[in-house]
Amino acid sequence: YLLVKQRVKRMSVARNSSLFGNHTHMSRLGKQPIQLPEKVTATYAEGVLTIKGPKGELSRTIKNDVLVTLEGSQLTFAPAKNTKESKALWGTWAAHVRNMVTGVTEGFKKVLEIEGVGYRAEAQGNKIKILAGFSHPVELVAPKGVEIATEKGVITVTGIDVEAVGQFAANIRGVKEPEPYKGKGIHYVGEYIIRKQGKKGVA
Repeated sequence: YLLVKQRVKRMSVARNSSLFGNHTHMSRLGKQPIQLPEKVTATYAEGVLTIKGPKGELSRTIKNDVLVTLEGSQLTFAPAKNTKESKALWGTWAAHVRNMVTGVTEGFKKVLEIEGVGYRAEAQGNKIKILAGFSHPVELVAPKGVEIATEKGVITVTGIDVEAVGQFAANIRGVKEPEPYKGKGIHYVGEYIIRKQGKKGVA
């Protein structure tokens, strides 16, 4: 009975550490101030943080659970309330703002490949037309700030907003996800696809 009780206690401790470990990691990120690089400026007014840089401008409304302080070219974050939610959001918002700074200085990119006989993709301005084995082409419209380029079966999605770039790339992949037998479809460059062996005919 004692052994079972100790085992249950250890399992409970492990479960709690896995639940709150991420919060601890995010709080660690929140404690680190963000130093704005050259040619990048920030303004914070009425709960809205705006970051401007060489590649563009991004704005986000910061929740009341997090305090943002802008001093010169340095941004710091702190939980506004002594609650689990506020402490968890502290690091999350710091990570969001780091992505904003990266976006306006370097930008983000997702690269996909389309494979299959007769499969192809063609970018036309802010639209992409995909032929992937359907009776008709599928057309997707990129959100504002996201650019598309296509060349020889390669689709490149770029922009300054990491979430917009990631979501639109996921939408493209979702048109024809790679099938596990021959890998036909749309996949990210470098993506590992678990292959299945095709059924063998009975002799």
